[in-house]
Amino acid sequence: MNDLSIPDGYAGLQFPWDTPPAEGDTIEVAEDVLWARLPLPMALDHVNVYFLREGGGWAMVDTGFDTRRTRAILERLRAGPLGGLPITRLLVTHHHPDHVGLAGMLQGGGAELLMTRTAWLMARMLVLDVQPVPTPETFAFCHRYGMDRDVLAARAQERPFNFADVVAPMPLGYTRIAADQVLSLGGRQWRVARGDGHAPEHAVLFEVGGDLVLGGDQLLPGISPNLGLYPTEPDADPVGDWLRACDRLMPLARDDQLVLPGHKTPYRGLPARLASLRQNHVAALNRLHAHLAEPRTGGECFAPLFKRAVADDTYGLAFFEAIAHLNHLWLEGRATRTLREDGVWSWRAA
Repeated sequence: MNDLSIPDGYAGLQFPWDTPPAEGDTIEVAEDVLWARLPLPMALDHVNVYFLREGGGWAMVDTGFDTRRTRAILERLRAGPLGGLPITRLLVTHHHPDHVGLAGMLQGGGAELLMTRTAWLMARMLVLDVQPVPTPETFAFCHRYGMDRDVLAARAQERPFNFADVVAPMPLGYTRIAADQVLSLGGRQWRVARGDGHAPEHAVLFEVGGDLVLGGDQLLPGISPNLGLYPTEPDADPVGDWLRACDRLMPLARDDQLVLPGHKTPYRGLPARLASLRQNHVAALNRLHAHLAEPRTGGECFAPLFKRAVADDTYGLAFFEAIAHLNHLWLEGRATRTLREDGVWSWRAA
């Protein structure tokens, strides 16, 4: 998650709640819809989860990491605000570990898992892909895109983050959801829309005939989700995917909708937020294009994108986001790239 680069991320928005729910407690944001928070051990220290009452139990939206603390908090929620009723269905908006971490555990307890096909395939593949050290492909990718030599040398000797560290084993099988499908969840009807850029085939659910939106990380207030380019798909265009998703979602947005995001607090004012989420990256691309008046490597392109210094703990996210923006300029014909003798791309404005 990237909170480095986004100015005016709250402009034009209204926030019905100033204070989030306390740990182990909930806030009712709509009839039979509860908002809770689960902790994350990082700068963005929480993820939002939601519970929708349905016959004999609850549908849950997203899960948090699989940690002992998270499991204990979920048990407190079940015994308290959820009234001892079971979680019978689980909707996961996208494959990232803070949203899918407990899915396997909940499936083991009898919950039906609903995800888009790409999200489920990505999550299950990554939880099975445990790496003791970075793969040669990852090392070569980071070198070619210009990661700082000292950072790269240090990472080559370190155990990387693995999904399995914080995601419970996922059993075979799930229920697929897809764009334009209408599904029933928590006694409400929802139309599935497709987000992209931050995570492929990210599910965004718009209540049919109502004003609720389950936004996941596609529709965050205040911060923009990370748009990273990774060695799994080295010539992808996550920034282009993001811009197209903003355009695709805009006709569905209304000012009166209450957006239930994956982080931060629920808000109203979705049209303004979608416009600013799009414009953030358009402006960042223009600044980066100007920065490329002189040849640059990926690791030399943080300054035009981020509004504060990039610390060691955020270097990785910043690097993968910077090269995603470089790749977009290249794919759009606004930049060229030349492979130097040392095997590193040098980028320049076209």
